Amino acid sequence: MDRQTLKNMAQTDINTVPKESLVDIKDVTINMDKQKQERISDFLQQIKNPYCFTCNGIIVKISFSSNKQTLEELLEGHFLSL
Repeated sequence: MDRQTLKNMAQTDINTVPKESLVDIKDVTINMDKQKQERISDFLQQIKNPYCFTCNGIIVKISFSSNKQTLEELLEGHFLSL
């Protein structure tokens, strides 16, 4: 899978993608006996789009921020602001 394909997948609009075309992550299995690169390849083949899938029927869209803050820092800031 090349970078352009992954970039296109990351831009998937969950408002227009047919839910039936998405893989439910609970159906993805990882063989931990395989090498890391093989596990990654197997995951990508099974999930089809690592940025957009379903989880128990709920559409999930993954994205990453470029602000360089960790999840822990963001959560701490959020809860401190409450």
